[in-house]
Amino acid sequence: MKPENQHEPNMDVSRRSFIKMAGTGLVVSTIGCSGDPSGGEGWMPSQYEGNGNFPPQVRGRIPIDPNNLSITRDDRKCILCGQCAEVCSKVETVLYNYELPLIDNIPCIGCGQCTLWCPTGAITETDGLTELIKALDDPNKHVVAQTAPSTRVALGEEFGLPAGTNVEERQVAALKSLGFDTVLDTNFSADLTIMEEATELVQRITGKVNAPIPQFTSCCPGWVRYCEYFYPDLLPNLSSAKSPMSMLGAMIKTYYAEKSGIDPKKIFSVAIMPCTAKKFEAGRPEMNHSGLKIGDPSIRDTDLVITTRELANLIKLRGLDLLKLEPVHYDNLLSEYSGAGAIFGVTGGVMEAAVRTAYAQISGEKPPALLFNLQPVRGLAGMKEAALEIPNHGEVRVAVVAGMGNTHKVLERVQNGTGHWHFIEFMACPGGCISGGGQPRTALPPSDAVRSARINALYNVDERAAVRLCHENPEIKTVYKDYLGTPNEGIAHALLHTHYENYSSHLTKKQKMSE
Repeated sequence: MKPENQHEPNMDVSRRSFIKMAGTGLVVSTIGCSGDPSGGEGWMPSQYEGNGNFPPQVRGRIPIDPNNLSITRDDRKCILCGQCAEVCSKVETVLYNYELPLIDNIPCIGCGQCTLWCPTGAITETDGLTELIKALDDPNKHVVAQTAPSTRVALGEEFGLPAGTNVEERQVAALKSLGFDTVLDTNFSADLTIMEEATELVQRITGKVNAPIPQFTSCCPGWVRYCEYFYPDLLPNLSSAKSPMSMLGAMIKTYYAEKSGIDPKKIFSVAIMPCTAKKFEAGRPEMNHSGLKIGDPSIRDTDLVITTRELANLIKLRGLDLLKLEPVHYDNLLSEYSGAGAIFGVTGGVMEAAVRTAYAQISGEKPPALLFNLQPVRGLAGMKEAALEIPNHGEVRVAVVAGMGNTHKVLERVQNGTGHWHFIEFMACPGGCISGGGQPRTALPPSDAVRSARINALYNVDERAAVRLCHENPEIKTVYKDYLGTPNEGIAHALLHTHYENYSSHLTKKQKMSE
């Protein structure tokens, strides 16, 4: 007879208890899962500790390389719900689209959509705050921040404001209060990007350079890495123009340093981004063009990237109340922007901004009203198309793709010659940068209502702007006149353009990509 205080062991296994047994291995795969599919409405709190017989409640998870520069996982929080695998395989089509065994790394495009779908916060961006706090506390460093368009319409959500509230000047005030010496606006370098990218597009479609058509946008690092992994034969289609973040990083260590009389070796350049993939973009070996120009290749264009969420955490850590801060303007140098630069953060925004300037460059005329509200490329659809007539040239056909799962049919048509577009915008995240992997987790899983609120906020900036064309930005004109010269030539090309790597040797692509 057993003592009264002893009981039969409970053989039911919950997700949380199973992960303790499973340890911290990279992948746990199961079969025979039942119940509602992960995704959709997402897991409910009552499901986290629900009892059941293994394996029905365990759906696996994505593998994350220990050296991943963008995302990391706290295994103590993982409940093997499968949400990360769901979004990685079905929305971004990375997971399950390469063969096993792995070659030398775990494929990942760094988009961070898994961080937005993870119900327990087990998957997050890699830590940038430790290094940032150290830099801010170093009296020998001149710390410069740049802020992307999408951060200002999402940061407020971390402090109780409605989705899409524009806190631009309070964000600047917070950064100044945190100890940043200078705060610049990435919207300026969005205009700079269009000057380079639109010039390249015009040169391609008019036959002035020997480069393939369609031209692909290159400002999304998740998309760039996806192309390097899965479609390396199409890398020549990518614009060589850097992203706005990397262009401004290069300008900070050169033009800004010269104008301000600061030794670029003392500048610590920080990018506040909505995107986890920007962390590995900053770490790409070739992103040191500013260092090459000033004779020290060890100098990086961008020293550190932190996400919108990380900025919110630092503001709270320092005890600042964002809503009570007095608005502060950006510093004057490299911060003036057009409405076209502001919409870079939305799906279709890069396309619309580029087409406005390309139209003016080709025709010599001001773009028509249609191009200031290009409805066919707006909205949350995963793939959109438009065609427009440009005087002195003819028809130009464009497309917009958001979410890597929507790329395959488009890219296959480019490969087989049946896709007759001239210019295609690609963004890894549904809705564009406004729903990047580093944005606040305001809805779980991410909702179109939140995405739309942020998108509308950026379109409102464009509509109210006095200047709505990148090439009419007065500071852009000054920078080219005084420093860069002609777009896509000389100093401009050396400092603001890059190259890409065929990364397909690091994985074995499946013959049939999932869609």
